[in-house]
Amino acid sequence: MKKVNIIGVPEHFNLPWHLCIENGEFNELGIDLHWQDIPEGTGKMCQMLRNEETDLAVILTEGIIKDIIDGNNSTIIQEYVGSPLLWGIHVAENSPYTKIEDLKGKKIAISRFGSGSHLMAIVHAKLMNWDINSLEFVVVNNIDNAVIALTNGEADYFMWEHFMTKPLVDQKIFRRLGDCPTPWPSFVIVATKAFASKNKRLIDNLLECINMTTSEFKHIPSIDRTLATKFNLQIEDIKEWLMMTKWSQKQLSEKNFDKVQTQLKELNLIPHTTDYKKVVL
Repeated sequence: MKKVNIIGVPEHFNLPWHLCIENGEFNELGIDLHWQDIPEGTGKMCQMLRNEETDLAVILTEGIIKDIIDGNNSTIIQEYVGSPLLWGIHVAENSPYTKIEDLKGKKIAISRFGSGSHLMAIVHAKLMNWDINSLEFVVVNNIDNAVIALTNGEADYFMWEHFMTKPLVDQKIFRRLGDCPTPWPSFVIVATKAFASKNKRLIDNLLECINMTTSEFKHIPSIDRTLATKFNLQIEDIKEWLMMTKWSQKQLSEKNFDKVQTQLKELNLIPHTTDYKKVVL
């Protein structure tokens, strides 16, 4: 039995992994898969990959491409979620801001630099024709601290996945002023190059297993109720999210890879672009 460490955010997208682990499906393949939730998100996961504190990660596409170009010695082994991620744009319930235009020049809460909340705030500012060089960020590490920062006025707005933040909107802790979808597939599966170079057959078997589950995931009986209960979401929201979400069973395409890195380069978030074949397995 080969022990393998994998990390990801504690969100609904990753339930297929937990089902496979609970059902012993990886064990049957000789893989002792250990999952660790990383609520801090992409920036923290990039750091863990760099430090080889994990073998694999399920991570935001734009975040890991940026970090690989910046020197992270990891490789993309497959696209995981092929549909865009819907980023909600949130202010505190008591905030004076009522529309997205009000947020120009305001302080942005981010989990950390290089995270999705950081990169997508810049993508969104560019779409709004704001000066991206004058953006001011407040690092909060996780969503709980974002609540504190916005409520106390230490930051003015925060971008996080629409449905995972919906309970905070329903509880009138946050108000959502709008959404900003990623213009590319949202999640990929990544391995450190050290792990990938020694475990190609294991990776192939692992991907075959998770792909079988994701291809059938929406048809699991009462999966909407399971998700709603596990993640404290309304079943109507889960049904809407399931309709929008498309898991992938193929490699990230060169077209989408180039779309991400071209956007990152235009936003001055990477010093140069790189060859697709150097980044994907």
